[in-house]
Amino acid sequence: MGSGGREHALAWKLAQSRLCGKLFASPGNPGIAEHAELVELNAENHAAVLAFCEAQRIGLVVIGPEAPLVDGLADSLRGAGVPVFGPSKAAAQLEGSKAFTKELCERHGIPTAGFRRVTTEAEGLTALAAFPIPVVIKADGLAAGKGVTVAMTQAEAEGAVREIFSGRFGAAGAEAVIEEFMDGEEASFFAITDGHTVVPFGSAQDHKRVGDGDVGPNTGGMGAYSPARVLTPLLEAEALERIIVPTVQGMAAEGMPYSGVLYAGLMLTREGVKLIEYNARFGDPECQVLMLRYEGDLAELLLATAESRLATLPSPRFSDDTALTVVIAAKGYPDAPVKGGAIGGIAAAEASGAKVFHAGTALNGDELVANGGRVLNATARANSVSAAQQAAYAAAEKIYFPDGFYRRDIGWREAEREAKDQA
Repeated sequence: MGSGGREHALAWKLAQSRLCGKLFASPGNPGIAEHAELVELNAENHAAVLAFCEAQRIGLVVIGPEAPLVDGLADSLRGAGVPVFGPSKAAAQLEGSKAFTKELCERHGIPTAGFRRVTTEAEGLTALAAFPIPVVIKADGLAAGKGVTVAMTQAEAEGAVREIFSGRFGAAGAEAVIEEFMDGEEASFFAITDGHTVVPFGSAQDHKRVGDGDVGPNTGGMGAYSPARVLTPLLEAEALERIIVPTVQGMAAEGMPYSGVLYAGLMLTREGVKLIEYNARFGDPECQVLMLRYEGDLAELLLATAESRLATLPSPRFSDDTALTVVIAAKGYPDAPVKGGAIGGIAAAEASGAKVFHAGTALNGDELVANGGRVLNATARANSVSAAQQAAYAAAEKIYFPDGFYRRDIGWREAEREAKDQA
């Protein structure tokens, strides 16, 4: 279920599985159509999705985006006996409500930033007095990657609170969370869990800002690389022990067992690893680099998770290589991306071994065109960060998309560290 670059990466990997006899995708995109039969299903119409699964005798449903999870699609499928990879509506609150997650952390002693949950503009403005600047203000619900402000001045903080309660973010802005600012480097850490067993599933580092040098507005992500070596084995073990496992155990103890992928945004602070927030699905574009490195059978892993038998499988295996992806976005992204621009050159981009995932494309007759803000992901794998970076950018340069643009510095932190190590 889904139509973006994350779903293309999942479909590409699922299609390689020995268990995969037939793959369907809804709604999919032209890239996904190379691996799956596309079907039009409304994810909000649970009865229609279930009827399709029963008619086609579907053995596993993989829900890509967060909205259907928060809407409870996994519950409807599980209730009818259809194996599904993705958490229940109750468990998906870990992404659906930032306040829910912060309060869970508070109850179970999970390290995260200090916070205050507020339900009105007036309450929010008053609560700001308890936080030094800079301060972080977040809309509580799903706001499509928006609704988060790192305020560097008091005026900016007050403006962010007013914006959330102005109605701009709809239901996502019914409440807000004000958090202390955490200083450090961010990294993404992934774990697969069936509610009992927890296994690590790699790390990555995303680039949220739209422009080179991490400037401009936040986006859904302009590129990523994996692994994030700043998240050392020691720090990964700390994140598992102090953050991931207590979360899974806490959710189970509170009657909301979590099954699926748990994507933890982490801050590496002077006091240790702290949780920024959770996502209840694979990241985008982090999924693309994880799938390029993953060496196991994805369908086998996800089905074992769905059937609560994750403990029977060996630990997930990843290549030691670095994978790096460059997001090619439509001009105007993230505010008003231009749609309909012609795209070409993908075969040439992939000729040297890179993989181009479709994130926001459509067919206009026989012509491939842009159909979203983030349009393509030029992705490559190599034995060093600089080599993966070079290969991904070489692929991006072969793509014809006059209405597109991309950052030129994806992976810059890791490339600098690598250069220092080699000096």
